[in-house]
Amino acid sequence: MIYLDNAATSYPKPECVYEAVLKCMKEYGANPGRSGHRMAIEAGKTVYRCRELLSELFNIPNPMDIVFTYNATDAINLAIKGFVRNGDHIITTSMEHNAVARPLTALQRQGVDVSFVPCGSDGTLNAADIECYIRSNTRLIAMTHASNVTGTILPINEVGEIAHEHGITFLVDAAQTAGTCDIDVAEMNIDMLAFPGHKGLLGPQGTGGLYIKKGVELQPLKQGGTGSNSESLIQPDLMPDKFESGTLNTPGIAGLAAGVEYILGKGVDAIHAHEIGLIKQMLEELSSLNGVSIYGHSDAEGRVGIISLNIEGITDGELSNILDQGYDIATRAGLHCAPLAHTTIGTIDKGAVRFSVSCFNTRDDIDAAVSALKDIIHIKA
Repeated sequence: MIYLDNAATSYPKPECVYEAVLKCMKEYGANPGRSGHRMAIEAGKTVYRCRELLSELFNIPNPMDIVFTYNATDAINLAIKGFVRNGDHIITTSMEHNAVARPLTALQRQGVDVSFVPCGSDGTLNAADIECYIRSNTRLIAMTHASNVTGTILPINEVGEIAHEHGITFLVDAAQTAGTCDIDVAEMNIDMLAFPGHKGLLGPQGTGGLYIKKGVELQPLKQGGTGSNSESLIQPDLMPDKFESGTLNTPGIAGLAAGVEYILGKGVDAIHAHEIGLIKQMLEELSSLNGVSIYGHSDAEGRVGIISLNIEGITDGELSNILDQGYDIATRAGLHCAPLAHTTIGTIDKGAVRFSVSCFNTRDDIDAAVSALKDIIHIKA
């Protein structure tokens, strides 16, 4: 199969990721931070090593400011619900995934005020528009770094500056950019960064994390055993134990560490350049086809490795199924858990077919995808 569904979960993973998961399960599959025997100690070292690697990747000063979660959605829920209080005002955008939009909508019902800043029909955002929505009680700006529908990169640097100038906490959803775009939490004024382990970071499913800048106060959404302060019935207040109740997904974290190490070895800039090269190739080859609607930024440099499109006369679901069954090409059709984004770009009533690449895709993969689309258009004509 030609796998072009990496925006959902990257596949394949580097060989070292599979090896790390298996080694953890077979050689030291014990609870980290609990027991004092050598297997538990080795598990704890692996978990901390992953925090160190993520800190290096995102320029995070203290590895202990990273909380492991099950995915980016889990991290976003902790960030939003653990931070926001009744009477607060939150600013977000019209290109958000439901991972951001649904928690905010739930909070709206509880007395929290939310402003959705409109983006352009290509998914772009004018950072200055954010400033127009700031109020005296604006406490949080929460937004995606890049759309999972169009791949359009939003101006995180500029919005981070605005948030910093106004003393507003800034949460970034890096679901589509962690591991494929340069992210520097200090330079970008990011106070909280939510990221998945299973996409651009090339780790297993069931992994993710949240960076919480020192001084940002969150309430935990769960309480329980942490291996620390066990004599007390009160949840520990130290990081990251405050937010990591229960047994961690140590095999997954071991695989995530291997994925991040692989990325650091290859270089984020090199990975980004490779993926954007493939997107540029596909945009150029599709430009000559009649009846194809492509959504998002017209310039490949304004995107991550995502292209969503429709073909006239064929539904998105039918197109994705033909690509799968007839050409062995994996894509994703529908609304991509992002109705706000589809409303913004005008496809809420029909969805779209999304092609998303990783560092393991090749120019031949893109040629095959374009050739398949040409065949389908010809057959439907």
